[in-house]
Amino acid sequence: MTGFTYVLRCSDGTFYAGSTKHLDDRIEAHQQGLGSDYTTSRRPVELEWFAEFDRIDEAFALEKQIHGWSHAKRLAFIEGGFDAIKGWSARERALRARR
Repeated sequence: MTGFTYVLRCSDGTFYAGSTKHLDDRIEAHQQGLGSDYTTSRRPVELEWFAEFDRIDEAFALEKQIHGWSHAKRLAFIEGGFDAIKGWSARERALRARR
C-alpha cells in the first residue's frame, strides 16, 4: 500500500514530520486540530514537503529519521532534498573535524 512522508510548517515556525496512507485527509485533520497533539496548538499548518512511497513502512522509516534532525537540517532538506543534507550526520562532521 502506498504511503507518504510529509513535513509541515507550523504557525510558530517549527516543523512537524509525519507519515500517512492518505495525505490530503491527514493534512485536513491537522488543520482541524485532530492531526496530533503537537500541531493542535500550532495551527494553521502548511505542507512544506512530501514524498510518496510504495509501502507505508518506508514512509514511516523516513518520518522517524526526520524526527532526529535539527530545525536547520529539516529546513535544508525542504529547500534542497537529500543532496542538501549530505555531511550533516554527527559522524561525518566528526570525521571532517579530524582532517
